[in-house]
Amino acid sequence: MPYKKKKDLPKKVKKTLPKHAQEIYKETYNASEERYKNPKKRRSKSQLKEQASHRTAWGAVKKKYAKKGAKWKSKK
Repeated sequence: MPYKKKKDLPKKVKKTLPKHAQEIYKETYNASEERYKNPKKRRSKSQLKEQASHRTAWGAVKKKYAKKGAKWKSKK
């Protein structure tokens, strides 16, 4: 299920990520949802579309942000 607004994101995402990182997560998750509709595009055919989309979204966040202690900080 794509996320329309940042307020719709999972609690863990809203609670731990800065606003910009939440936007990255949301946009990447939504794009991945569309891409992974086809099971052949997933790493494992048994992997659910939602699982693949969450992994991809976290990967996109980790390209721009790093966890320092309990907080996520921009790599810039």
